[in-house]
Amino acid sequence: MATVTESNIAYEGSITIDETILKEAGMLSYEQVMISNVNNGERFETYIIPGKKNSGEICLNGPTARKGVVGDKVIIFCYSYFDDSELKDYKPKIVMVNSKNRIMSKK
Repeated sequence: MATVTESNIAYEGSITIDETILKEAGMLSYEQVMISNVNNGERFETYIIPGKKNSGEICLNGPTARKGVVGDKVIIFCYSYFDDSELKDYKPKIVMVNSKNRIMSKK
């Protein structure tokens, strides 16, 4: 669970995520993601904007800023489509972060 570090309503939309987390999770800039806010139960889709490397930044931008506040815990999901033959060897990437959004472990 990542921790929201900023909420910026004065933006067109998206979620800003520390570039280090993006790289380790295999997520791409402008990729669509689903966010689940553990604090309030909100679940919403948006797209990724890369944040400053090693900043720990998780910022809800634009309309998504109405879905959470600084300090909320969020789970960030990205999905891919596979055919049956690809699924046989597929293993998801799971990146766990601490309360400062620093990577603790990867699976």
